[in-house]
Formats: sequence, C-alpha cells, structure tokens
Amino acid sequence: MTAISSALVVGAGIGGLTAAVALMQQGISVEVIEIEPEITVYGVGIIQPNNTLRALDRLGLAQACVEQGAPFPGWRIYDAAGKVLMDAPATSDAAPDFPPNNGITRPKLHRILTGAAAELGVPIRFGTSIVTFADTPEGVDVAFSDGTTGRYDLVVGSDGLYSNLRRKLFGDGLKPEFTGQGVWRYNLPRPASVEWGELYVGPSSKVGLVPLSPTLMYMLIVTPERKEARWEGAQLAVEMRQRLDEYSGLISELKPLITDPAQVVYRPMESMLLPAPWMKGRIVLIGDAAHSTTPHLAQGAAMAIEDAVLLAELMARDAPVPALLEEFMSRRFARAKFVVESSRQIGDWELEEWAGALTPGADPGALLHNATQALMEAY
Repeated sequence: MTAISSALVVGAGIGGLTAAVALMQQGISVEVIEIEPEITVYGVGIIQPNNTLRALDRLGLAQACVEQGAPFPGWRIYDAAGKVLMDAPATSDAAPDFPPNNGITRPKLHRILTGAAAELGVPIRFGTSIVTFADTPEGVDVAFSDGTTGRYDLVVGSDGLYSNLRRKLFGDGLKPEFTGQGVWRYNLPRPASVEWGELYVGPSSKVGLVPLSPTLMYMLIVTPERKEARWEGAQLAVEMRQRLDEYSGLISELKPLITDPAQVVYRPMESMLLPAPWMKGRIVLIGDAAHSTTPHLAQGAAMAIEDAVLLAELMARDAPVPALLEEFMSRRFARAKFVVESSRQIGDWELEEWAGALTPGADPGALLHNATQALMEAY
C-alpha cells in the first residue's frame, strides 16, 4: 500500500510534469493544474548533466532525451580570441550508461514529459489556480479558480520562482534576489567543429556554446547587468550582439547570425532558498518554488527533477506521510542548498574578476568541477 492514493500537482513545468509522471508510475492518482492557458516554452535549450539523466532514467525517460538531444563529453575552454586553454571532461559516475552531459531543446523536453504524462492518463487543467485550501491531517481540501473543488492526500507545489503557493503558505517575506548578472540565449546552427560544450572566457563576460542536435546549438552569454535593465523589440538582438564585441574567432563569426529579436531570451539571474521545511502539513514545495539557482552549475532543472522523483518514491512506501516528508527534507535540503550557494559563489567571483578585484584564493573553475563531481553521488 502506498502512503497516499491521490495528489494534486500545481504547475506544469519541468518539475511539475516530472512529479506527475513519477507519482502516477507509483500507482498514485494525480491531477495537474497550470495557471497559464497553455504550456509555453521558450525555444532555447537546457543542459542535462549526468545526475539529471540518472533521475530521468528512474522514470524511463533518459534514453528519449539522449536520442532527441546532443550528448557531449564536457567543456572545452577558450580565451576571448578563440585559443584553446584546456579541456574539462565531465563524468558519467551517476549514470554510467548515459553520457556525461546532454543538451536538448526545451520544447523537446516538454514533449517528452507531456507525452509520458498523457500516456499515463494524467489530466492537466489549464488556466486554473488554487483560490483557497484547508490542510487537515487526513488531506487537503482545495477550491479552484474555475469553481470546482477537490480533496487530495498531498499537494505538490511546483509553480516556479514566483510561486503563488509559496506565498500562500509562507507569506511575502521571502523573495528572489537579483545576483548582478544576466544571461542571454539564442539558438544557432551548430558548426561541425563544436564537438564539446564550449566556454569562452572574456575580460568582462563569458560565452557558452551548447550542442542541442547534430545541426543545432544555443549560445549563452553571461554578463554583469543592472537589476532594472529591460529591453524590447529589435533592441534585444542589438544588445546581445554588442555584448560579443570583446570576442574574436568563432564567436565573432556567429555574432552576425543573431538577428531575430523574438528569438533572443534574456533573463536576469535570481536565486532563492526557502528555509527548511518546504512544507506545511500535506502541502510540499519542490523545484524553483523552494530553491531557485543561477545556471552556473547547470543544475536548476536537475534539482527539480530529483525532487520530483524522490518524492514519488517516498510516497510509494507504506508509512505515515509526515515521516516521509521529513525524510524528503533530510535528503534534499542540504543538496539543494549546496547547489544554490555554489552557483551564487561562482557568479560572485566572476563579477569580482570582471571588475578587476578577484578575492585571493577564488577559483570558479575548481568550484564548478568539484561541485559537479559531488552531485554525482547518491542522495
């Protein structure tokens, strides 16, 4: 017998869909609500380190990601002129049957997740949110914005960095913090020479090239930005190109291809860690709703997916729900905290270096390597 028989998942993003699939595979009835009228996924890519593939493999979804994505062995590091500085191979210690890294477009990943959910019969109600809820020892009574109601043994909040459910549970006191950096992304044709993930280190920024398929990759640029900076229309493409002016070689050849402002994705970097516990009663938060990280370790989606898979495995046990949620926190909090804080530290060191005032002993590359190795361990 499972600890619960029914669950409501709030949010149809990566974490929410993964949770829905994982719970249904354990024989638990699931409903998903999504506040947006439809799933909208911006069309750049995502990096799946080996520990992400380990978690997805527990649901039978890792192989599809690899087949529809672009495996790569690690990172080739260049200076701003395009001179190779070093190779930094990644590891498959977490999932030896899968590559160290996989790049995949976000739309493809969402199709894999929504396809798995549909195959299991998971209902997704769009344009729907929670209006009120009453948490009891036996279940959670929920009233929805469409006028319906329901009772669930567990409510899983995976509604993102600006989670409405987090606000309802814990108030408005905790807000995401801007880190001083922004990231720009744009899909580009993949040259045959790009066999690894590539990272170019400039005097005041860094550029990455991430394989997504044999013919497609995306470019990312990490730059210091003002919190209030916003751009619209054609200015987006202009601004992204301008931030590549300090690079030559392949990057300068790719720069003129950034022409469509509608395809430029800019995001200010923000991070947040909800103190433990991430739940009240039978309502628990996962993913960005509980711990949002900057992308320096490429572990944001990984943490949400790991949350979802572990939570479902625990709820499949025949044990009291409070004890299982306590175990969930004991196995997830320190790991998520490590990712949030390590990622933030790398970003802080980058900003110091670009300003010409790097802290003695700071080593972003070593922290990236050591943190990635640590995350291959079991949790």
